[in-house]
Amino acid sequence: MTPDPMTTRTRLALRGDLLDFADDPGFAAPASAGGVRFRPDHWLLVEDGRIAGAQADDPAPGWERVDRRGHLILPGFVDTHVHSPQLDVIASYGTELLEWLNTYTFPAEGRHADPVVAVAGAERFLDALLAHGTTSAVVFPTVHKASADALFAGAQRRGMRVIAGKVLMDRHAPDYLRDDVRQAERDCVDLIQRWHGRDRLAYALTVRFAPTSTSAQMQMAAALLQAHPGTYMQTHVAENRDEVRWVAELFPQARSYLDVYQRHGLLNERAILAHGVWLDDTDRVLLRETGAQIAHSPSSNLFLGSGLFDWLAAEGQGAHVSVASDVGGGTSLSMIRTLADAYKVAAMRGVKLTAWKALYGATRGAARALHLDHEIGSLEPGRHADIAVWDWASTPLMQHRVDLAQDLHEKLFAWMTLGDERLLESAWVAGVPRYRRE
Repeated sequence: MTPDPMTTRTRLALRGDLLDFADDPGFAAPASAGGVRFRPDHWLLVEDGRIAGAQADDPAPGWERVDRRGHLILPGFVDTHVHSPQLDVIASYGTELLEWLNTYTFPAEGRHADPVVAVAGAERFLDALLAHGTTSAVVFPTVHKASADALFAGAQRRGMRVIAGKVLMDRHAPDYLRDDVRQAERDCVDLIQRWHGRDRLAYALTVRFAPTSTSAQMQMAAALLQAHPGTYMQTHVAENRDEVRWVAELFPQARSYLDVYQRHGLLNERAILAHGVWLDDTDRVLLRETGAQIAHSPSSNLFLGSGLFDWLAAEGQGAHVSVASDVGGGTSLSMIRTLADAYKVAAMRGVKLTAWKALYGATRGAARALHLDHEIGSLEPGRHADIAVWDWASTPLMQHRVDLAQDLHEKLFAWMTLGDERLLESAWVAGVPRYRRE
């Protein structure tokens, strides 16, 4: 009898060294950190695209077996702030934030007014995310509706969890990138109706940053945020000192850069604010009270000379922090490289960031900050099987260093510090292989 395709269940068993986090390990020393869950040489069981469990024993007949013993298996990375069109300007020389935007970024984003360019750019970007082990992302496309449409459509075809929205800019930007409040509202409403809540997609009201949106536009975004449950808000805050001074001139009534967003009704538990380098204690309390998170972008902050984010201080006052590549202010879509830079930023502030805390911030910690812990970020039963399979080493030198490690944290820290996307063997989205290294 031929099985009914409507009732046949797909069962996958993936073997390797399973690592994820049951809870936040915090900033404790490696040996005393909690929440780490390591299951060497286990089978991860995936049924109909969701994780069904893990076991050391071989699975029963009826499971498709994929044996990757000797490989590290992690939840797919969650990048909480990244610009899809900026692959065109990654590794651009010699500018800080505001000059960088005008010299490199805005011209590159202007090209995405062409739907053909927008589609090609979205496809390139999404494939690149997967090839770096990132299976979920919070994304800035461009001001053009076609750019957001292309990004959502590409993510839907790949089954990815993507949060995005048309960028809002109605002032202090080139003519070819400015919108207006009424047209932007119509575009956002149409995109929300078309994409928000469809499959694994969600809409984010996307205020680029306070200088490029009038109060009227930010108020419009806040109204849509209230009118459409489950939508997010993403923007930038306090990235660069010149930017902070400019915001103070534009909004003299506001106590701080972050307060601009609070005054316009944009801060809530679904607000994602990139950078947050130049926040003070009062700002951090406001983050705690509103539930908003900071998407820490260490590679970008180093490359553009923006400053050193104080992760410990932010979380010490109750703010949520996740980790993000930013690109192209950052220098790679690789979350491994990004985490290595996060260690350096923390070290400059006198804090030793463990591999546990770093990886938590790019997996379960990011999922929790996005209120998606029930779906992504761990290898617990019921989660979507968004999985990345990694080599422990990619060069003889790296293999030598990993082999000398005395414990798991030392091994993982060397992996994080010396590694990059070349370690990735495969990436799976909802149990479907979406990237395999040739």
